[in-house]
Amino acid sequence: MIYPIVKFGNPVLEKPSEKVTVFDEELQKLIEDMFESMYAAHGVGLAAPQIGIGRRIAVVDVTFKEDPSAKLVLINPEIIHTEGRHTQSEGCLSLPEFRENVSRPNRVTVRAQDVHGKLFERTGEELLARAFLHETDHLNGKLYISHISALKRDLMKRKIRKLMKAGEW
Repeated sequence: MIYPIVKFGNPVLEKPSEKVTVFDEELQKLIEDMFESMYAAHGVGLAAPQIGIGRRIAVVDVTFKEDPSAKLVLINPEIIHTEGRHTQSEGCLSLPEFRENVSRPNRVTVRAQDVHGKLFERTGEELLARAFLHETDHLNGKLYISHISALKRDLMKRKIRKLMKAGEW
């Protein structure tokens, strides 16, 4: 099932998500649906709050279906190590049509649980590192715009308010 993507302005995007404690078939189905929803929206990462579900679940595929082994499920993820800096244009499915340069660590290690609840650690660089940070931010109730200047953020929010008033958001 393809879920609609929740856009900026929805309160679920600004609240920390709840920890996952039950690893069952319902969770597996949700994760399959999250991958399907992410691909349908042309994304490389999707956090559960982006489909209106306040749980600590994210899916990532920086190859966008090119390498099935690159699909990652991050349940209850924590960033445990970062190093370096890298600035790159970043966007978000919940802020369609907006992109900004964001400086983030270039190498990131995440500790998370898989679909069965087994703990694992994974280190990523560049786009994968950025995806780990971006999706973990979502689970903590933050959006990438919290990493840009207040001026750029305010301009973006103003444009979104205009789109909302016009019924285009």
